[in-house]
Amino acid sequence: MSREVNNLPLLLRWLTGIAALGSAFLAMDSLRLFSERPLLEFAIILQNHYYYALMGLLLPLCFLLNPTFSSSKTYWLDGLLGIAAAVACAFFFANAETMLDYGWEFSAPDHAVWVSYILWALILEGVRRTGGWILFGLVFVFSLYPIFAESLPGPISGMASSPGDTAAYHVMSIESILGLPFRAFAQLVIGFLIFGIALQQTGGGRFFINLAFAGFGHVRGGSAKVAIVSSGLMGSMSGSVITNVLTTGQMTIPAMRKSGMEKEYAAGVESCASTGGVLLPPIMGSTAFVMATFLNVSYTTVALAAAIPALLYFFGLFMQVDAYAARKGLMGTPRDELPSFAETMKQGWYYIAAFLVLIFLLVYLQREAVAPFIATGLLLLLNQLSPEYRWGIKQAGNFLVATGKLLMELLTIMAGVGLIVGALSITGLSGTLVNDLLYLAGDSTILLLLMGAFCSFVLGIGMTVTAAYVFLAIVLAPALIQGGLEPMSVHLFILYWGMLSFITPPVALGAFAAASIAESSALATGFKAMRLGSVIYFIPFFFVLEPALIMSGEWHETLVAAVKVGLGIILIAGSLQSYLFAVGFVDKSGIQGIVGRFLMALGGGLIALPASDMIGITIGQAALFSIGLVIAMIGVFLSLNLARTVLHKEATAD
Repeated sequence: MSREVNNLPLLLRWLTGIAALGSAFLAMDSLRLFSERPLLEFAIILQNHYYYALMGLLLPLCFLLNPTFSSSKTYWLDGLLGIAAAVACAFFFANAETMLDYGWEFSAPDHAVWVSYILWALILEGVRRTGGWILFGLVFVFSLYPIFAESLPGPISGMASSPGDTAAYHVMSIESILGLPFRAFAQLVIGFLIFGIALQQTGGGRFFINLAFAGFGHVRGGSAKVAIVSSGLMGSMSGSVITNVLTTGQMTIPAMRKSGMEKEYAAGVESCASTGGVLLPPIMGSTAFVMATFLNVSYTTVALAAAIPALLYFFGLFMQVDAYAARKGLMGTPRDELPSFAETMKQGWYYIAAFLVLIFLLVYLQREAVAPFIATGLLLLLNQLSPEYRWGIKQAGNFLVATGKLLMELLTIMAGVGLIVGALSITGLSGTLVNDLLYLAGDSTILLLLMGAFCSFVLGIGMTVTAAYVFLAIVLAPALIQGGLEPMSVHLFILYWGMLSFITPPVALGAFAAASIAESSALATGFKAMRLGSVIYFIPFFFVLEPALIMSGEWHETLVAAVKVGLGIILIAGSLQSYLFAVGFVDKSGIQGIVGRFLMALGGGLIALPASDMIGITIGQAALFSIGLVIAMIGVFLSLNLARTVLHKEATAD
């Protein structure tokens, strides 16, 4: 039961704000933002010092901000757990240098092992409170796995480890709690999270919505297109589907309802846009930074690779919304009722300035670690020039509290996911599972991909996207790469399919959150979102089989591939909404219309599908495109409702 940021007791607000300030200072000092030498050189000698100090600041908040019970009589227990977490982290901070000198992760003194047990248990409890029971169960089982690995049967057996050795390895090595997910958080993610919170707290959400209304509010289906643009932009910065739905959705869903859209449709559009936002550069979300660390490439490389697939997904949403609005006859909002583009830019130009500085530092100067801190500083400075959003002490306090809470949640989950990584590392199970998967799939790349899609989706249901991605990046990605696929496309494939649980029933958490705002049926909203976001189910297969879509190849190959997929998306969207862009109504009734719309979708899929020997397609790309185009044209001919199209054009002209 998480406590709301604005309703926290004063002492807890102070503690959270101080932890946020301390964490930001540690992160910036570790990047040498203040001077060439660290200001805390007397204490922070090793990276491990920084990691344990960060954990000591944030982990105690997990127990204070997420109480076990709502009754104030149990707060003493949460306080005791918080103190225990701080003391345990302080112990490892004080002994960090000794641990490395004497290899404590493999041979630790008894007292260090007992403190390791305590921190291990506290992180498990923290995962339960922040990530839920499903993630807790998975982390708990895997973290204990090394103790029983040798006695387990067949492919899941591994090298044994005693309880004490397991605890020491989990807590004191750089392969488990302090493993790759935690290091990505500490070295890269913190700055981008702070930038996203600063953008929200300074009124960035309202600015992007007004900007989207100024640009798209007057076109047909304008309110839904506004939701796609604004939610996509905010989702890119917040990195959280649910948070994005509950913030931008409060404004976009009522606007869509007012324009004449059904409750389920409005909620479905918002949930799809918010889901896609996490896949959209320049920020994307914490998972992208973990991916960059896994692949040992710059974050900019990941963002550029993710750009075209994300834009194609949003293009698919736009096409569906446009077809729906045309079919329903939904006009846009009159221009005199919309915010002025010039006035909107005048009021919020500094958001764009901060964005441009961020992108310049990321792409041109390649300073990805320090870029968000500089952009945040600029944003906060320029914000004080705004009479409407200028901060006082209260607003600054809310910013620090929101920052501390978000950093705590992600740190706890990253540390918990690290326990899974550590268990697979100490037992050698990851290599065994890769070989088993390759054996099961035989020589079939498409079977491996389908297995990967299923595993990613199932894990995405019960875990955070980052947790599901990290697990599959260790277990599944090597098998797909050994199967002949490009590493970047494989990791993006896993990320995309892990995101699908947010819009796919029976879970569909993003759709259910939007349904609560729209007051619509949660399940009906989930199915509507699934249909609207249908393109996202196919795009991962397209870019994993045609790496040109992730800019792996010549520019003309990327252009041709993107145009091909874009044309396929238009045809698929037209068949789903019974209205084809630039053609008209394809809603002829009876078996003829049904067959026609099916052929349209099939033709669109063949046009977008890459010709690849890996999935058994031996004909050339031009032949596949031509076959798809002919099938789609036959489908349009069979399902076109010419009389209704002519009447609609005449009515629109009048």
